[in-house]
Amino acid sequence: MALYAFVALKYLAPMERIQQTLERHRAYLRELNAQGKMVCSGPFQPRTGGGLLLRINDPSEIGPLLAKDPYHVEQLVSDTIYIWDPNIGREALDSLAGS
Repeated sequence: MALYAFVALKYLAPMERIQQTLERHRAYLRELNAQGKMVCSGPFQPRTGGGLLLRINDPSEIGPLLAKDPYHVEQLVSDTIYIWDPNIGREALDSLAGS
């Protein structure tokens, strides 16, 4: 059974710099979504960073996925990762992840 990982990204650069990489970051996240590796993503309000909900089989998958994100490549964010094994509502979440 798959696990989920919530990744909280915190911006380390001014918003003007974040905006320069935003479309490449989102393009990468769309790829992850199409591959079924990411359920959803979006910015925090207020705009201090954002969150990703990843679908994983093993926590070792997270590092390589994040390492390819343009925000990480350009060292624009730090991250905090929470491994999550939901019980209530799991079926609905799994259906969003395309399992």
